[in-house]
Amino acid sequence: MTQAALEKENKEIARQYKELLRISYQNLSDDDKKLIRAAFEVALDAHKEQRRKSGEAYIFHPIAVAKIVASEIGLDATSIASALLHDVVEDTEYTLDDIDRMFGETVARIVDGLTKIAHLKKDMSTSQQAENFRKMLLTLNDDVRVIIIKIADRYHNMLTMDAMPEHKQVQMASETLYIYAPLAHRIGLYNIKTELEDLSLKYTEPNVYRDIYDKIADSKEEQQAYIDAFSGVIDESLKKEGLNYYIKGRMKSIFSIRRKMKAQNVTFDEIYDKFAIRIIYKSDRANEKFLAWKIYSIVTDHFTPNPVRLRDWISSPKSTGYEALHITVMGPKGRWVEVQIRSERMHEIAEKGYAAHFKYKHGDQKEQGIEVWLNRLQEALENSNANAVDFVEEFKLNLYSKEIFVFTPKGDLKSLPKGATPLDFAFNIHTEVGMRTRGAKVNGKLVPLNTTLNSGDQVEIITSEQAKPNQNWLDYAATARARAKIKSSLREEKKSTAQEGKETLRRKLKSQKITLNEDVINKMVVFFKLKTSLDLFYRVGIGVIDNQMIKDFASSYSNAFISFFKNKMRRNPVPEGINKDEITSKYDMLVFGKEEEKLEYKLSPCCNPIPGDDVFGFISVNDGIKVHKKNCPNAIALQAHYAYRIIGAKWIDSTQQEFRSEIQLTGIDNLGLISEITEVISDDMHVNMRNLNFSTDGGTFKGRITVVVKNNSILKQLIENLKQINGIDKVSRI
Repeated sequence: MTQAALEKENKEIARQYKELLRISYQNLSDDDKKLIRAAFEVALDAHKEQRRKSGEAYIFHPIAVAKIVASEIGLDATSIASALLHDVVEDTEYTLDDIDRMFGETVARIVDGLTKIAHLKKDMSTSQQAENFRKMLLTLNDDVRVIIIKIADRYHNMLTMDAMPEHKQVQMASETLYIYAPLAHRIGLYNIKTELEDLSLKYTEPNVYRDIYDKIADSKEEQQAYIDAFSGVIDESLKKEGLNYYIKGRMKSIFSIRRKMKAQNVTFDEIYDKFAIRIIYKSDRANEKFLAWKIYSIVTDHFTPNPVRLRDWISSPKSTGYEALHITVMGPKGRWVEVQIRSERMHEIAEKGYAAHFKYKHGDQKEQGIEVWLNRLQEALENSNANAVDFVEEFKLNLYSKEIFVFTPKGDLKSLPKGATPLDFAFNIHTEVGMRTRGAKVNGKLVPLNTTLNSGDQVEIITSEQAKPNQNWLDYAATARARAKIKSSLREEKKSTAQEGKETLRRKLKSQKITLNEDVINKMVVFFKLKTSLDLFYRVGIGVIDNQMIKDFASSYSNAFISFFKNKMRRNPVPEGINKDEITSKYDMLVFGKEEEKLEYKLSPCCNPIPGDDVFGFISVNDGIKVHKKNCPNAIALQAHYAYRIIGAKWIDSTQQEFRSEIQLTGIDNLGLISEITEVISDDMHVNMRNLNFSTDGGTFKGRITVVVKNNSILKQLIENLKQINGIDKVSRI
């Protein structure tokens, strides 16, 4: 590098540093500036020999990250200094002790957290990205600023990724969509979240990105003309009220437009709500709400509102601190337009997230917002033993859920994700309340525990010391916290029952002259088509495996077991491509996702998974879901590069699964007919009924019954038995 080029670079470094101080959102004291200056000089010295892939001096990267932290996120001097130093311990000769000695314990703790995250990529696990996500969140226990600076670091890397090889670009973009965009969303950094999504799309689907980008650019004049037309209609009315305001339009992000195009299966031109209009007004805190509704009244005087699209986040702010009034109105040219009404304070919070939130608070209140957020995040982390992919999916599910607001019996307001139930509410109040839930009242009326709550509901939980979670509760709960607590309780209960079952099994086998040992346990697991010894002991404990079944095993144990196994294999041939000798489990059905859905799939030839293997699904572009073993040689690459296309999968015992089915009956209305029908279903065939609905008309009847059966054979037999009842004309499955 020539002397002239070096001097030019040094001048640019000095200019960038001065700009960092100038654009800081927070007011910097002299001590703040000294701290930032010292951090800058250490970073400059540490990185003096390093250059980025683009060829520029490495120091430009930490300065850029610090500028994002200072201006776009708006954090304090400690955060700015930590951002400048974020790569020093990871990439240079400086140690953590050096940072502690020069800058104190807080900066050292933040830099240490950032260094730990930098090391995560070397930690290979079942799903690398999912584990990394969880471990990143665990650093929140140390200091939330670790995650915020890491988001800024990733944001700058995404902005300057052109010099990297294509496969690295795709990997980083996929990881950004999977990990960093959701985190930015949760912290309230909406602008950065949007940028991260758009930049990720730029590298994962470059042609789609460029096409939408060009179309947005081409339609800018048209958008501005529309905003001017909208503003012109309401401008005079707003000024008459003496309001100090301005109106601006915001184009929806490329990523969100792409998502709408896919979801609605339409072209770019067919999407009409491509932008939103914001009305931002000046106000003191006392009049903010009053003025927001006054502006709402003026807008809806001129434009017809869509009543179901009103969102009042002023009375009940989002858990991220976001406040605004959102309305959708029929604007000029017959187009629906989203209008966002915000005060300047609300707008700052929407743009900067928590930093602006704290700016308007004093003393202890300043920390309250972060504390609430950290506590909620910690609840999600309590289920740390769960499968990493499941953990991330549940976390993100709750993350992106729209919120509802419900009241306790005393009138306290609680925020829950949309779709939450009284059971979720109970666990939100306290774990013990959730565990002891016996029933619930919504607005004074007793309701089932799986009732979907709505904003404004008042919820009362009825508890009992005898109540405890059961398997059905997993169908009733929607939030990660409630589901994690229920699963944990069920696991503990299962272990306790299994321990009793083991002793019962030992006694019963002893009476058959068989000693319970590892070999016998393994053979019983196979015999009863189970997966683990825990399943075996548990089924004995609850009586599903009874005396006769144990005797059947005992009689086959000595000589007949091998021929029994071969015959069973002949009756149930293994799918082509699977090595029969390697079958270790009798679980024969594959289900996907949290809801354990049955979906179309193909077994991947690269690892030949067989029933019983630990597996996962990969959503391929052309072949649908491909199933791989978790220890497949390709697993890490798939999970690292395309983790957002991974879906949880597991083998289950189809004989243990129950299915809902609806039966329709018609015939002549006879006295006692319903009693006869229910007797056949419940008493004769021991089938559970979930719903019963009968109506009569002119001496005929029509009925619908929802039943729960284990397989199609039982359902067919049930239908045949019902047909034999006198008076029934027709029985059919719906």
